Amino acid sequence: MTDLLFTPLKVGALTLPNRVIMAPLTRMRATFPDDVPNALMQAYYLQRASAGLIICEASQISPQGKGYMDTPGIYSAAQVDGWRAITGAVHAAGGRMCMQLWHVGRVSHHSLQPDNALPVSASALPYRNRTSVRGPDGKPQRADCDTPRALETNEIPGLLDDYRRATVNAREAGFDMVEVHAAHGYLLQQFQSAESNHRTDAYGGTLENRARLTLEALDAVIDAWDAAHVGIRISPLGVFNGLDDAAGLEMGLYLAEQFAARGIAYLHLSEPDWAGGPALNEEFRRALREKFPGVIIGAGNYTKEKADTLLAKGLIDAAAFGRPFIANPDLPRRLQSGAPLNTPDQKTFYGGGAEGYTDYPALA
Repeated sequence: MTDLLFTPLKVGALTLPNRVIMAPLTRMRATFPDDVPNALMQAYYLQRASAGLIICEASQISPQGKGYMDTPGIYSAAQVDGWRAITGAVHAAGGRMCMQLWHVGRVSHHSLQPDNALPVSASALPYRNRTSVRGPDGKPQRADCDTPRALETNEIPGLLDDYRRATVNAREAGFDMVEVHAAHGYLLQQFQSAESNHRTDAYGGTLENRARLTLEALDAVIDAWDAAHVGIRISPLGVFNGLDDAAGLEMGLYLAEQFAARGIAYLHLSEPDWAGGPALNEEFRRALREKFPGVIIGAGNYTKEKADTLLAKGLIDAAAFGRPFIANPDLPRRLQSGAPLNTPDQKTFYGGGAEGYTDYPALA
């Protein structure tokens, strides 16, 4: 019987040698103060080049898009150069990389924003969450997020230009494709959800209006490259970053239909149960497949067994692994051979140096 997880897959303009995707993982190790990707990050991604596709850690499209200390950007020349060294090393090892484009919206703190400004969101609603800022010792410390201000309608064209520019930068940095981050309670999902979006303009109220910014950002990215090099991540029903997307299934299916009409390379489904939400049922999965007949990448608490089951049913086409890839640089080989997996050390997930980052052992 064919092990589908280790068969090739055409994803837009790319053909992947296997369907073990490295999920985007925030690790907070870019170089301070300009959030430039560095040699340590190059070593980390190079170790994981056997993934069918590496989706890199979310990278802010502008200084305003930043929400955590030492996360990399994709808006400056120095950041482009830093990423180019990483993609070059991964390509030389036979791998492929996708850039995840990020604007956190309200999941931020004034100390992370240009001129200590307030973060922006769909609406200026009190926001009860925390993020990671630089402490006096230079190490991450938790701080309450500020109540955001509402993004002005006349600011939206500039935001869309940021998505276009970041896409052009990702191409110049050698990425094979880009993914729009429209999940996990960040800016685009803040617009999608009626819980966080109380606007009365063209970007609020109806489901179609709340979806508008996500689709305009996607269109801007497609315009800067083409649909065959673009994917998008959504998280219907997700409970993450203070946003409880309890009514998200209808939005998820509407977006999927809109994505299919644009012919994008893939839909990346971040499933809610990894972050405390309910597990997706098969009825929703089948409805999503009907709305989006293209490549669906499933993510969230995936094991090989879960991936095999959903692949066999045709409900996903590839599986993205997050924490298993943190601790197992050679994860595809381990999954294929049935070798035991290293256990990730949660204390070293965010910030720091090589410990818990590039020192996990591969199989002999």
